Amino acid sequence: MTSSAPRFGLLLDVDGPIASPVTRSIVIPSISRDLAALANAGVPVIFNTGRSDVFIAGEVVEPLLAAGLQPHARVYAICEKGATWFEITPQGAGEVSIDSSLTPPAGFDDDVRALVAENYADLVFYDETKRATVTFEQRIDVSTESFLARQLEIDEAAIALLNARGFGARRGDVDYPDASGAVQYRADPSIISTDFESLRVGKDFGAERTFALLEGTGEMPLEWRTMGDSRGDYAMATWLHERGETVAHVDVRPADGIPDTAYPVLTAGDLIHDEAGALFLTRWLAMLDDAELTDDRLG
Repeated sequence: MTSSAPRFGLLLDVDGPIASPVTRSIVIPSISRDLAALANAGVPVIFNTGRSDVFIAGEVVEPLLAAGLQPHARVYAICEKGATWFEITPQGAGEVSIDSSLTPPAGFDDDVRALVAENYADLVFYDETKRATVTFEQRIDVSTESFLARQLEIDEAAIALLNARGFGARRGDVDYPDASGAVQYRADPSIISTDFESLRVGKDFGAERTFALLEGTGEMPLEWRTMGDSRGDYAMATWLHERGETVAHVDVRPADGIPDTAYPVLTAGDLIHDEAGALFLTRWLAMLDDAELTDDRLG
């Protein structure tokens, strides 16, 4: 553990900036190498993802260990947008904690599993690794265009099943309420999947959990860098900014449009997804050795 405050901490989405959205794995060697080096240098590294702990253990933890993660490193995975979490050490993934109050209603998982198997198995698969979220995901052998063309259709079919169990859902700006007009769950679509989750979870909820995990582990960072590939990922930086932290957010898929924010938003020019993520990780590692860093070079 370092004796002085880290210059920055990292709060990172996984799909897109770290793992390729095509292969769903880390394919750029420098990513795991730089992540381990940053953590070993005292930078807290927190993965804030909608992915399951099983996915992170296989696709992120193993490459980190192979890159030489050291015992003093502070690395955590916050999964399912804050519903589950665990520490990452040189021994691997630690014990998984689960907030059982955030799980979908009983039986809804079986409903969606059957829906996928009976009607959409040519397009998506049911994610059996989730503990507090119901998720279907695009098959790797299916094109993005084919999936996105039918995603709303599947989402609405699943929402109808949720309504049939007496619960309401929100998808984007559209509500599909229960009989009383209430909404308890969210259908959160991405470019490769849709999560059905409690309204309480989210990237801001994951950011809040980050501070609970880091409490008592050492000095807190002087600043933060967040990184993601969707508009929902901005919630990490917004939560940090509203808390009074200095933060800059990296958008690795800015084609969706960059919202107005009270904090800097950084992009990587023509690079997107994990290529953009790799660029910034390498840049941040170099920053640690730059004693002359100034405010206009915070990227």
